[in-house]
Amino acid sequence: MSAQVWLAAGDIPAPEIAYARVAPMLVVFGAAVVGVLVEAFLPRRARYATQVVLALGALVGAFAAVVALARAGGGRRGLAAAGAVAVDGPTLFVQGTVLVLSILAVLLVAERRLDAGQDAFAAQAAALPGSAAERAAISAGAAQTEVFPLTLFAVGGMLLFPAANDLVTMFVALEVLSLPLYLLCGLARRRRLLSQEAALKYFLLGAFSSAFFLYGVALLYGFAGSVRLGDIAAASAATAGVEPLLLAGTALVGVGLLFKVGAVPFHAWTPDVYQGAPTPITAFMAAATKVAAFGALLRVFYVALAGLRWDWQPVLAGVAVATMVLGAVVALVQQDIKRMLAYSSIAHAGFLLTGVIATSRAGLAATLFYLAAYGFTTLGAFAVVTLVRDPGGEATHLSRWAGLGRRSPLLAGVFTLFLLAFAGIPLTSGFMGKFAVFSAAVAGGAVPLVVVGVLASAVAAFFYVRVIVLMFFSEPVPDGPTVAAPGVATTATITLGAAATVVLGVLPQPVLQLAHQAATFIH
Repeated sequence: MSAQVWLAAGDIPAPEIAYARVAPMLVVFGAAVVGVLVEAFLPRRARYATQVVLALGALVGAFAAVVALARAGGGRRGLAAAGAVAVDGPTLFVQGTVLVLSILAVLLVAERRLDAGQDAFAAQAAALPGSAAERAAISAGAAQTEVFPLTLFAVGGMLLFPAANDLVTMFVALEVLSLPLYLLCGLARRRRLLSQEAALKYFLLGAFSSAFFLYGVALLYGFAGSVRLGDIAAASAATAGVEPLLLAGTALVGVGLLFKVGAVPFHAWTPDVYQGAPTPITAFMAAATKVAAFGALLRVFYVALAGLRWDWQPVLAGVAVATMVLGAVVALVQQDIKRMLAYSSIAHAGFLLTGVIATSRAGLAATLFYLAAYGFTTLGAFAVVTLVRDPGGEATHLSRWAGLGRRSPLLAGVFTLFLLAFAGIPLTSGFMGKFAVFSAAVAGGAVPLVVVGVLASAVAAFFYVRVIVLMFFSEPVPDGPTVAAPGVATTATITLGAAATVVLGVLPQPVLQLAHQAATFIH
């Protein structure tokens, strides 16, 4: 009997991990675990430098692993982790973009020269704002170095999210990237109550969206008998007529994904969280999280639900229209620069959905290019916001930015570049991104959607130009904000963001070609 059991066990194939294919994720998660150990065992005075070096080293190493996988070609691409992870062109492009953006975000997080040698995070997160415990922590020079392993855990989730080949793995990745962000949003040193309110709102709404996503996973499993994206696609192709489980599951999974990209009507968290979170974390969320979330959304709709596109395309088109229009119109009345950029990001989510709806290789390539262009511009814009300061922290009310171009013409000029890119002005990355997604949508027959997108872009240009006029053609306010001298980290972030914005606008072809070469999913 034992021999028969042995033979039967020998017939069971061992799961293949393919460690080389998941090396970028392993590097980041491994560094995050080491960062937790650093917090536990290293003296406080040595933690900051160690965490910065560890985080940047891990992200650079992970990016090198992504480049190696991309250069290796098809031999290193395929399924990994027993089929739970798909390493293909879109995965590597999104992972590379997320890692570069995360490197710049970590530089912002590490900045300590802007506010008397302190960073943007609360000295003791568990202490009540204004309490004796908080004052004691500040006087002792305590620093919140836990933000670095938390950021690495979030980055690891972002790398896994667009690579997930089944819905359970995708859900795990969603939670791994979300939970650290909930904590990071509540750690602002200035305006503690606003920051904690933002974290609570993000957590509650994020929990609801995760529940919708998980319920949709259950319904799709009930329909297909599997959570693998390829199996769901095969079951969908073999179905004739209306299948309630398939449609309901698609809708609920879509709710969870659209929440993460900040699309209407699942956008309500975005302005409050962007305003209340520490600005380096806002930059990280606005850039890297959106890139990873769109990577996952593209995989679900292009792989698992490709055969159902005639059902989800009209719904997604309606969401795109609402997202573009509401984001552009509501941004017109915002008086806080971070809230204005939040509604701008909502409008850009609508433009990106226009590329998704094209359901073609050109649409996929255009969306990937737009994600890269948007990410660099967004990080640079929020990095500029960290430099305009009042005694109580960053000067985010628009009235405080009046006359900024006279006091600091270089900083105002760089911010103008980012605003023009958001508006889609020629010779900027924003123009090439919009042109690419709109062209793909027209080729896919979505001409009415493109018309709405062009009109929404025209409306959005108004509030971008309003800020430019305010900076250069308005009188400076008495006792106006100061422009902090940026440290090396912030300077590097702004410089690289501006350089990418110009290069992707003037010489976009290499990245467009790279995106086109990457625009093929493993089915």
